[in-house]
Amino acid sequence: MSQKFVAEVFGTFILVFFGCGAAVLMGSEIGFHGIALAFGLSIVAAAYGLGTMSGAHLNPAVSLGFVLSGRMSTGDFVSYVIAQLIGATLGALVIMLIAQGQPDYTVAVNGLGQNGYGAGYNGGYNLAAALIFEFVATLVFVTVILGATQSDSPAGFAGLAIGLTLVAIHLVGINVTGVSVNPARSFGPAVFVGGKALADLWVFIVAPLAGGALAGILHGMGITRSNNAKPTGN
Repeated sequence: MSQKFVAEVFGTFILVFFGCGAAVLMGSEIGFHGIALAFGLSIVAAAYGLGTMSGAHLNPAVSLGFVLSGRMSTGDFVSYVIAQLIGATLGALVIMLIAQGQPDYTVAVNGLGQNGYGAGYNGGYNLAAALIFEFVATLVFVTVILGATQSDSPAGFAGLAIGLTLVAIHLVGINVTGVSVNPARSFGPAVFVGGKALADLWVFIVAPLAGGALAGILHGMGITRSNNAKPTGN
């Protein structure tokens, strides 16, 4: 379990460092499309670099989907979530330390790539839009992950499929919420930014976990699982 724990810490660090780092340090140069690609590539990197150790969940909603599909124990779930929260917090901290090397940067003004909604945040979408997007996008994301990692899926392609799915999700919703689909990814930046980011955090915990839970239930029932696939432990 210690190897899995370390892998989840480091993998979630990679996700936040690449994705949120691109938004904070290069956002004005690469725009939404570049940020979307950075998040997707971070998943590809973590999946192929660390996937054999922990499965590279990097996301409490993904881990919850695995539990409810019968492919992960509750004990492992708790350990994974703790590791993911630590990794995301470390990723946000490193981004902040780097960004502070620029004279005109402040966390309060420039942020850390935190998620949000409403007036003053990206497209100004309301709470209902944020909840719907995060729920549906996480449902799709976790469904793809469970399908791509089942026992009869083509070997070697899961990381690419999952990473490209995350890119597509960002291309749809980055103007709505900045795209969470991952409570840990939202938690790390919010801890340091505080204020509205921390007040809005519940949205990016509740909606992704609900979407991940439904994906896991559907997969466990065989509705979104190949008939030839067998449940596998993580």
